[in-house]
Amino acid sequence: MTTHPFFHVTHVATLGAALDRLGTVFQRFEEQDSGCISYGLLVSGQRWFVKGSSTPAGISSLRRAVSFHERVSHSSIVPLEHSFATDDGVVLVYPWMNGEVLYHPTLSRHGGRAVPGSPMARFREQPLPRIHSALASIFSAHLAVEEAGFVAVDFYDGCMLYDFDEHRMMLCDLDEYRDAPFVLETDRLPGSTRFMAPEQSARGSLIDTRTTVFTLGRTLRLLMDAGDEEKQWRGTPEQMAVVRAATATAPERRFSSVRSLVDAWQATI
Repeated sequence: MTTHPFFHVTHVATLGAALDRLGTVFQRFEEQDSGCISYGLLVSGQRWFVKGSSTPAGISSLRRAVSFHERVSHSSIVPLEHSFATDDGVVLVYPWMNGEVLYHPTLSRHGGRAVPGSPMARFREQPLPRIHSALASIFSAHLAVEEAGFVAVDFYDGCMLYDFDEHRMMLCDLDEYRDAPFVLETDRLPGSTRFMAPEQSARGSLIDTRTTVFTLGRTLRLLMDAGDEEKQWRGTPEQMAVVRAATATAPERRFSSVRSLVDAWQATI
């Protein structure tokens, strides 16, 4: 792999000035609800995704990402190439990946999953074998997540980067994934309510691999539907039974692990 342009960088005063010195910024993502600001950077014909933050919440999230990528590596997870500090924050450097995020909310714009021509609407129009292949990539990545002892936090369709030309699913922005199990000490974990397990919004609850199972069950339900109101299920009754077991309200009624969920799903394909 080509050496990234930040190879020798450990600290810069400000990110913007450093980017201007190193190459050409060809895209900015400045309205992220995460509190982070990201850039597409072109250097010597190579493109990079550079993500930084100077807010307390954003810095904490990016530091979690560093810890996560130190222990989890998978062909369907965009790898972290480098990290460094600024005078007031943290910066992460990833290779630029072709594709479109299936859902892209910002501070000033929400919604859009069902809009004709949107990435999610186009994804839902794909033949079922391609949907199954994308889900297989998501599942395989989360088997690695489970094996490393992490639980999925803030995983939703905004973490799904789909290449419509190569029909490849990659996962990005897994910054909030955490060591598990743990007891929730706040009122709520970050995340989309459409994907979150009930215990992620209950102080004192146990967060463990069954929480990831719930999130993956919701992923199945939403990506296997032709619409956004969960009324156009494209799968079989047997597959819906797997979804219902994965998304049971009580954690003890769900599959006990990501592996058991994946095995049950694969048995229906």
